[in-house]
Amino acid sequence: MFESAEIGHAIDKASYDAELPALREALLQAQYRLKEQARLSVLILINGIEGAGKGETIKLLNEWMDPRLIRVDHFDVPSDEELAHPPAWRYWRRLPEKGRTGIFFGNWYSKMLEDRVHGRIGKSDLALAIDRAQRLEQMLCKEGVLIFKLWFHLSKDRMLARLDSLKDDPLHSWRISPLDWQQSKTYDKFVRYGELILRRSSRDFAPWYVIEGSDERYRSLTAGRLLLEGLNAALDGVDQPPAQPHVAPAELNIDRLSLLGSLDLEQRLGKTEYQRQLVEEQARLSRLLRDRRLRKRGVLALFEGHDAAGKGGAIRRVTAALDPRLYRTVQVAAPTEDELAQPWLWRFWRNVPGRGQFAIFDRSWYGRVLVERVEGFCTPEQWLRAYTEINDFEEQLVEAGVVVVKFWLSIDKQTQLERFKERENTPHKRFKITEEDWRNREKWDEYGNAVADMVDRTSTEIAPWTLVEANDKRFARVKVLRTLNEALEAAIAK
Repeated sequence: MFESAEIGHAIDKASYDAELPALREALLQAQYRLKEQARLSVLILINGIEGAGKGETIKLLNEWMDPRLIRVDHFDVPSDEELAHPPAWRYWRRLPEKGRTGIFFGNWYSKMLEDRVHGRIGKSDLALAIDRAQRLEQMLCKEGVLIFKLWFHLSKDRMLARLDSLKDDPLHSWRISPLDWQQSKTYDKFVRYGELILRRSSRDFAPWYVIEGSDERYRSLTAGRLLLEGLNAALDGVDQPPAQPHVAPAELNIDRLSLLGSLDLEQRLGKTEYQRQLVEEQARLSRLLRDRRLRKRGVLALFEGHDAAGKGGAIRRVTAALDPRLYRTVQVAAPTEDELAQPWLWRFWRNVPGRGQFAIFDRSWYGRVLVERVEGFCTPEQWLRAYTEINDFEEQLVEAGVVVVKFWLSIDKQTQLERFKERENTPHKRFKITEEDWRNREKWDEYGNAVADMVDRTSTEIAPWTLVEANDKRFARVKVLRTLNEALEAAIAK
C-alpha cells in the first residue's frame, strides 16, 4: 500500500514556483465558494509517519488559504474534562460548521493505531475501533461533511536518515521530538498496523490518500491538489434525486399502532398513596445520586411523550429531590442556525454528561424520528438512518459509563383534549398551548406509528425504553422516579 510513497517523488524548484500561484488562487476561490454555499464543511484528518511533513504541510495550507476559515485542532493526551466524557465527545465538539474547514491532528485513527502498536488493545478491539470510525465518518458525510484522510509517509531508511542528519545539528536538532525517536523503534509495527487501518477504512465516502513526505515541494503541491480537486468536485456536484428508501409506507403499518393502544392507561394512584410513594422515591433518588460509586459514571434521563402528557411535571418531581448542583436540565427545541450548520447529533453530543454529572433532557435526539419524520422536516433517508445513528450514539454513552434512562409518557387522545382545554382556560398555563399543538393532534395516528417504530428500533438491551402510562399524572410521576432509581441501583451494583 505504501510502495508508491517510497520511490522518491520530487519536484524541482522551478516547476514548484511555476505551479504555486495558480494553485493558491484556486484554493482560495474554492474556499470562498465553500463559505458562500454553506452547505458543506471540510474535515481533514492528518496521520502518518513522524517527520514526513504533516505539520509543515498544514502550515503552508494556512498560508495559502484564508486562515480565518480554518481551525486546526490537535488531540494529544486527553484532558480531565475529556476523560470524564465518552471518547468521541472531544471530536464532536470541535467539528467545523458548514462553510468552514477543520484539521484534526491526533484524531481517532491516531488513537487506535498508537494503542495497537503499544499493545493496549488487541486485534478484535482494533477491528471494533475501525468499524466505529467508519460509522462515524459515513454519518458525517451524509450530514454534509467532506472528509479528506491524508497519510504522510516516509520509508524507514529515509526516516532514519533524517534523524541522523538532524541529531548532531545544533540549529535543527530541536525539530526531532520524542515521538520521532519512539517511532524509529516501532516503525515496522506502526506501518504494518497503519496499512491494516488504511485498507479497512478507505471507503468511497472517505478514502485515504497516501502522500510521500521526503520532498517538501512534492508533498505540499500534492496535498494542495488533492484538496482542491476534491473540494471543487463536491462544490460542483449536483444533488441527485434520493433513492426510494427500503421501507413500507407508514400508513401500511396499521397493526403497529397497537403498541401504545396496549398500554393500560387507566392505572391510578390515590392522593394519599401518591404522597407516600413520592416522598419515598424522591428520598431514594437523593441518596443514590450522592453515592460515591456513581461519581465514576454519568447519568442521562430523557423524556419524550405526547403533548400535554406531563413531561415537565415528571421532571420537576425528579429535580425537587435534588440539590441544583447535582443536575442540569437540557431543553430541546427547534435547532438554531449554529446547530443547523453542524451534523444533527452535534448539539446533543455537546450536552452529554461527564462523570459524576446528571443531565435531564426535556425532548431529545428522538425528535428526528418523531416530529421531523411526521412533519417532513427531514427526508425518509435521513430519519431511517437516524435509528442506526441513535443506537450507535447510545452505545457509546453506555460503554463510557453513562447510565441512560429513556421515558415515553403516553396519554390517550381524549385526555390530551381535556388538558389542552384546561390550559386554554387557565391564565398561567396558556403559554403551554400553541397552534402547533392543535395541528399535531390531526396527525395522532402518524405520531403513534412513529412512536411504535422508534421503540421497536431503539429499545435495546443497553438503553431500553420505559413506556409510562400517564393518563394519571400521579401514577406517571411515581413510575418515572421508581424506574430511574432502579436503573441507578443496577448501575451501582455492577
